Amino acid sequence: MDESSLPALTHQVLGAAFGLAVLFGALCQRTRFCTMGAVSDVYAMGDWRRARMWIVAVAVAMLGFNVLVALGLVDPAGSIYTGPRLLWLSAIVGGVLFGFGMVLGSGCISRNLVRLGGGNLKSLVVLVVAAIAAGATLRGLTAVLRVATVEKVFVEIPAGQALPGLLASSVSGSPAAWGLGLAAVVAAALLAWALVPRDGRAPEIVLAGAGVGAVISALWWVSGHLGFLPEDPRTLEPVYLATNSRHMESLSTIAPIAYALDWLLMFSDQSKTLTLGIVSVAGIVVGAGLMAWRDGSFRWEGFGNVSDLGLNLVGAVCMGVGGIVAMGCTLGQGITGVSTLSLGSFLALAAMLVGAWLGLRYQEWRLDRA
Repeated sequence: MDESSLPALTHQVLGAAFGLAVLFGALCQRTRFCTMGAVSDVYAMGDWRRARMWIVAVAVAMLGFNVLVALGLVDPAGSIYTGPRLLWLSAIVGGVLFGFGMVLGSGCISRNLVRLGGGNLKSLVVLVVAAIAAGATLRGLTAVLRVATVEKVFVEIPAGQALPGLLASSVSGSPAAWGLGLAAVVAAALLAWALVPRDGRAPEIVLAGAGVGAVISALWWVSGHLGFLPEDPRTLEPVYLATNSRHMESLSTIAPIAYALDWLLMFSDQSKTLTLGIVSVAGIVVGAGLMAWRDGSFRWEGFGNVSDLGLNLVGAVCMGVGGIVAMGCTLGQGITGVSTLSLGSFLALAAMLVGAWLGLRYQEWRLDRA
């Protein structure tokens, strides 16, 4: 490919990512797909329906990613989730902090993007504060603290932290074959748990879970195949087009909202360009807004009182810092990362669920005191 063709291909990648994010936002608005909502439904009411949605999404994304790998369409080594350095302490500390924050912030980052599309101005405040905290943890004051503390603790795994690579190096066989086999077994078990009970076969559960998983799989293809050049004509090096991480990416929200805010603030700086993550954030809001307008649910909302504002601000900071430390949010690590069968993603997800449980316990304690 010559250099003159790069802008057109980059626009294709960005357009596809935006369209898929619009679909994701519309799905989430229509079906109330939300990780924190799923956890709180189980905790407060014993209602597993939204948890089953989420499990279906994980299963479909896991199958989708590993089918792409088996077909040779994407390389799992191109993802940030499968690298050799397992930052286990970062995953635990950041995950707990993010999970706690999403309870105080009335939902995770993707849920706040969806709620913003539906007219919720509380979510706008949460997203801006979380973006500032995330940006500081990427390259600012808290980034120095992050690098000097939790990131010094890690385990080096030469074969990478994805389970297929680990099994291939310790037993035998190819990582792609192991990945497809593991994904099939785990996804089958997850789908059986989610869909066999009567309440799991509701149309909205299948639609939301399968739709979210399919969008994440499609974005893996967009970034890892459509947007991958084995040899960049400018540098003669392999490149993934239009990504902030310079790796293959799919749906994630915590770092992208920081990059989106940076792009808006520095718009006249020509080095600040649109990326897959930035257009995905915009697409989620647009998709949710279109669906809210279509079904008549769009309405302006604000903070109820100063206490509500304070809790949401604390939650936003916890999510911004925790999401970067954990290398992702409940969408980025919890579904996108887990789809790669990465040990770090499983660990971060578990920590986020623990953090959410602690957040719900804290909210319960506050109500009891009141």
